[in-house]
Amino acid sequence: MSIAGPDGVDAAIKAGIDLDGSPIPEAMLALYNHAMDLESQRARSGVLKSMRNRVVKTGAKHFDYQTLNQRLQEAGWDGLKEKEIAFFYG
Repeated sequence: MSIAGPDGVDAAIKAGIDLDGSPIPEAMLALYNHAMDLESQRARSGVLKSMRNRVVKTGAKHFDYQTLNQRLQEAGWDGLKEKEIAFFYG
């Protein structure tokens, strides 16, 4: 299964098939679906905060921390926090 883009993993999970074509164990799917159901019911604190969190989580995979920090600030968000640098780049 070829997966690309932000919805690719979700499509694989929905199909119950891992990237190598093997089935995802039912217990794993059940726990994942239960956790995502609980998450869907959690009150949100704001779209901009959620967007920043996603940018940091994903951006850390593609940018060095100086670049990501600068891009965040240029976009109008706070730069990387020390705990984010330690977690994603430590």
